[in-house]
Amino acid sequence: MGERYRHLGLRERVEIERLRADGWSFQKIGWHLGRAASTVSREVKRNSARTKAWPGGYDGIRADGLAARRRRWDGRFKLARQPALRAVVRDGLAMGWSPEQIAGRLARLEGRTVISHETIYRYVYHRSAQKDYWHRLLPRRQWRRGRLKRGGVSPVDHIRDRRTLHERPAEASDRQTPGHWEADLMLFSTHGQVLLAVHERASRLMLVSRQPGKAAAPVADRLISGLMPLPQALRQTITFDNGTEFAHHWRLAETIGLQTFFCEPHKPWQKGGIENAIGRLRRAFPRKTNLATLSQNDIHLHVAAYNNTPRKCLDFKTPAEVFLNFLQPLHFICESTPSPARG
Repeated sequence: MGERYRHLGLRERVEIERLRADGWSFQKIGWHLGRAASTVSREVKRNSARTKAWPGGYDGIRADGLAARRRRWDGRFKLARQPALRAVVRDGLAMGWSPEQIAGRLARLEGRTVISHETIYRYVYHRSAQKDYWHRLLPRRQWRRGRLKRGGVSPVDHIRDRRTLHERPAEASDRQTPGHWEADLMLFSTHGQVLLAVHERASRLMLVSRQPGKAAAPVADRLISGLMPLPQALRQTITFDNGTEFAHHWRLAETIGLQTFFCEPHKPWQKGGIENAIGRLRRAFPRKTNLATLSQNDIHLHVAAYNNTPRKCLDFKTPAEVFLNFLQPLHFICESTPSPARG
């Protein structure tokens, strides 16, 4: 294959302006710049037209600004012009991948940037404005970007032996050392339907299990039984919010040696890993989901799909790949990390 085409840059456009003022021909300018004469001719004609605000003539700096504006505007329609790429993007969105994950995975596979995530977002919201509702394919199905509301009362005084994040070991904060977890509950519209989600900070691995409710004792029981098979090096700390469902946290330290810590009141972003993971999983389990219609295997399949989705923060590896690398020396296989069945 030949060399890929390079867009003209600011220096080349300024040089074209100077040489045209000196009376050089398109062919001579092209030879001087190492460009085709048609490239120079097209550049000058495209950016020399007279407008209400411009008397006409070629100006290199102005031409570079016009080109940048065209690229920004044209990016919205790149997917409209390339149906094959549009199908790939739509398939990725349908699988629950974010635009950033799709763009990053394509770049990793092709060895070059194929499309940017912002171009995907522009196209998605453009099509949504045309009543095609592409935003419903986004992981969180937001029709616009917004902020979460704050408020509520925190029951911190009712949690025994509560320790804040300020007491958590420093290595738990950098996301480089495995064995540090976060946990939270996923609640649903039907009363009593609850999923317990646990998230490993370094690999972003997600473990999910059905709970009988928000009672603290069953939550602690499930955390103990789920994390006990792991070696001690992979269960060092776990972080919660201040919900009373985690009031029996002290049993984790007594039973399996897992240190427990809590966010400050009204600051759930301090355990942002699990918040983000639950937000992604909401695509498969929206709040209106009736868990009674799902088997445990159905839940495992959705969690496996999450764990096998590439992440930018992992250099577009999957959480399953990273976590299994932690476990390989120990020959331990986690039930929520198998690859989804291929059709």
